[in-house]
Order: sequence, then C-alpha cells, then structure tokens
Amino acid sequence: MTRSAIAVAGLLAFASVAPADSPPEKLWVYIGTYNTPKSKGIYRAELDLATGKLGEPELAAEATNPSFLAIAPSGKFLYAVGEVGEFKGKKTGAVTAFALDPKTGDLKRLNSESAGGSGPCHISVNKAGTHAFVANYGGGSCAALPIGKDGSLGEATSFHQHKGTSVVKSRRSEPHAHSINLDPNNKFAFVADLGLDKVLVYAFDAEKGTLTPNTPPAVKLADGAGPRHFAFHPSGKFAFVINELDSTLTSMEYDEAKGVLRVNDTVTTLPGGKFQGNSTAEVVVHPSGKFVYGSNRGHNSIAVFAFDEATGKLTPKGHQGDGVKVPRNFNIDPTGKFMLVANQDGDSVIVFAIDPKTGALTPTGSKIEVGKPVCVKFLPVAR
Repeated sequence: MTRSAIAVAGLLAFASVAPADSPPEKLWVYIGTYNTPKSKGIYRAELDLATGKLGEPELAAEATNPSFLAIAPSGKFLYAVGEVGEFKGKKTGAVTAFALDPKTGDLKRLNSESAGGSGPCHISVNKAGTHAFVANYGGGSCAALPIGKDGSLGEATSFHQHKGTSVVKSRRSEPHAHSINLDPNNKFAFVADLGLDKVLVYAFDAEKGTLTPNTPPAVKLADGAGPRHFAFHPSGKFAFVINELDSTLTSMEYDEAKGVLRVNDTVTTLPGGKFQGNSTAEVVVHPSGKFVYGSNRGHNSIAVFAFDEATGKLTPKGHQGDGVKVPRNFNIDPTGKFMLVANQDGDSVIVFAIDPKTGALTPTGSKIEVGKPVCVKFLPVAR
C-alpha cells in the first residue's frame, strides 16, 4: 500500500464517519482565527476533493481568538486554544472543547479549562483521544489536559514551566513554547521553544496523563534559530522543525525507542537565503513523505523541498507565492492532492493543487474570505 493510500485509510479510521472501502468525497475544513470585525470565531467550509473547490465559509462556533485547533481521532470533538489575557480571574489563556457533528459540521461548546499559562498558541490530541496538549507562547510553558468520555476537558494533569534564555536576546530573553506534538507511537511529546532555541522532549504516561523530561531533555538548534513548529515524517524515522527567526528548516533523525532527536540537515527557506523582515511559520510533510513545505511571512511564499529518506537531506525546489499574504498556517489534505493556505493578513484561505511527482504547487483559483485565519484542519464529511 502506498503512503497516500495509507493516509486515506488513516483518515477514515480517524473520523469513523465513512465505510473503510469508500474514500471521502468532501472534507470539512475548520479554520481557527483571531477576532476582528470580519471574524467571530471558528469557521468551516467544504473542500471538494474531486475539484479542489472550497465552499463558502460559515461560522461554526463563536469563540475568543481560537487561533489553533485540534480534532479528536474519533472526529466527534474539536479543541481550540483561546488567546485571552485572563481566564477565571487568573492571567492565563484558555482551552475550549466542542462537540462536533460530522454530518452538519456544527460545533457545540462543552467547556473551557485553563491553559496553565498566557498566550496558548498550539494544541494537539493523542491518538487515543484521552488528552489534549497545549503550548503557551507567552507563558513559556506546556500542559496536558485529560479528556472525558463526553469530550469535555479536565484540569491539567501535567504542567511544565520552561526556564532559561538563548544567547541572543529580544524575543529570546525568556522561554516561548510555540508548539507541542506527540510522536507516532504517542510515547513522547516535543515542544519547540522559540525563546530557548531548543526542542524539548517529554515522555508521556498515558495512564497518569503526565509529561516527564526525557533523557536527554532537549535537542539544541542553532543560536538565534527560533524553533516554531514541528512535524514528523510518515515513516516515523525523521522529524522537521521550522525556525522562525533565521528562516531555516531543520531535518532530524528520530530514535523512536528512546525519544531522541539528532540534527541531520538545515536549509534556508528563502531564495538566496535572505529577505529582510521575513519570519517563518508552519511546516507540513506531504503524505507521500517525498516533500516538505514551509511558510514564509514577509517573502510571502510557500517553500518547497524534496526529501531523501536515504540521506535525510532536504533539497530546495522553489517557492509559490501567488495570492499568498502572511501565511501563518497551511495544511495538506490527507489524500495529498491539495494544499490550503491561511493568509493571516490577506483575510483569506486559498487552494493549491500539488503535483505528486515534483511537489510543485499550482493555484486552483479557489479562494474564500475569512478574517485573520491562522489554522486549517480537516475532517471527512459524513454521508
């Protein structure tokens, strides 16, 4: 079975909303935003996998700055961070749970809990759907929150306050946890901390819901790199981190038994390696494992790389910037056919077709207007 076929099968199992031998025809696209006069919360639209056409967006749920989203493996619940300055009288952000109807796409708020720190900016859910994990940028911390059978969130069962600084100051004068992801086996969690120039590693105990610093506790990136988002290769043998401040992408080999990362290769995300005022944001691996993509804000482009599993090396394959304006986040549908780019300053989400042989991106002409979009997630539309 090809990796693309595995991705489709995995998506169907993830959502539990379609027969195993029937690939989805359409996907719900959930879009996290920052509140503006044009945005009131979480939006949804339909993506037609035959044409790549993205339907008009509708408000799925009102929420305060639900910038990043995660969908439970069952497809029945959605979780959103709330970048707010105060929650229940404390200076902390929030995490909110929603019940999700895969037929209508509707969201119904269940409850909210403290993120444990200010400025929560990233959230993920383990494969068993028992815990949500949040990274707090402003607080420089991370936490694990238990998920009940009804999808609601409980108080954090584990919390870690990062400490230290990088050699370069300004935004690196204190910790800034920017993302938290679990490995394919759900045994280790990886927190990219921009302020420390490290990816911190935690062993995850699913029964206790605890995160414990691994040995070694982190992998160090280049001074001033500013690691931001993190993604695994479909093989589970490699991982990638995009570095916001020096506009680079780093590939790493992964020892799944020990939860240890080893830096393998680092390349620039910019043509010629320079562009004044640029910062990167997102990294996504194609389901085939052959290509890796990173977003540039400033240069306003998606950088395309070929990835060689034999050597672990990344090879630049060009940039796509048509219609791209401050691409905070982007995602690839699980079939690998289309990429959706969220233009934070363009108030839009645009669609590109992906060439399966070269990884090149071609505009489809499909575009929808959404105020300050900053996250894109997929779920099959139930029939």
